[in-house]
Amino acid sequence: MSGSRKGRRPAKAAGARTRRDAALPRKTEPAAPGRRATVARALSKLGHCSRTEAERLVAEGRVTVNGRPVAGISTWVDVVADKIAVDGVAVAAADKVYLMLNKPRGLVTTRHDPEGRETVYACLTDYEGLSLSPVGRLDKASEGLLLFTNDTVFAQRLLDPEDDVAKIYHVQVRLGPEEPDFAAMTRGVVHDGEMLRAASVRFLRRGEKTAWIEVELREGKNRQIRRMLETLGLECLRLVRVSVDTLRLGDLAKGESRHLTPAEVATLRRKVGLDP
Repeated sequence: MSGSRKGRRPAKAAGARTRRDAALPRKTEPAAPGRRATVARALSKLGHCSRTEAERLVAEGRVTVNGRPVAGISTWVDVVADKIAVDGVAVAAADKVYLMLNKPRGLVTTRHDPEGRETVYACLTDYEGLSLSPVGRLDKASEGLLLFTNDTVFAQRLLDPEDDVAKIYHVQVRLGPEEPDFAAMTRGVVHDGEMLRAASVRFLRRGEKTAWIEVELREGKNRQIRRMLETLGLECLRLVRVSVDTLRLGDLAKGESRHLTPAEVATLRRKVGLDP
């Protein structure tokens, strides 16, 4: 017969599910932006613990979502709608905490160091029990302003190069026999195949053998200033971060910390587009 085919299957109605489809879970509407995350990430976003600690809790079978044990760390949840519990106790969003520390030299910016070196958390014993993470890093030999918070969205935005957050460093360098070309740092230098660039560089003061310069960065690449100076053949003697955007280290003593004021937090949040 023209226009027909023997044994032809009837067309499937719109929205109908085949037997094979029925074995699959139905898709749900996507969660609002920022709400959907893996369970480990969700525990971190809620300020309960770090992501590493959350992964350990899941592995130990201590985490449930909506009353059911979590199968693995890759389980996705809605941070707002789903009920997440640890050891049977519901996890609620923690109050947001924002701290600044005047980091001393010799401390590593991590919570646990596999080599047993002292970490920046040795300076934060007054805040034990809060899941505070550093916003970026300062290497072991560097010092100065280091932010900590349990507000993961705020931390991510501060570190995003697109938000153009200025960081100012005072750097002591050993001078050689020739005048150093610090302007090359603003033009850009290549180190290990990576382009590194400072937003600005200026002299603060100089002596016969050493000089202090001020370096402004708008990007955060690993050991960026030290690598730029190394490319210029200069030795970095000290490196101190003195400000992040409008936030100044001021007279905060080395190894001491303090809460950011509400005005300081509001200014930074507006800078990264989190508040009007």
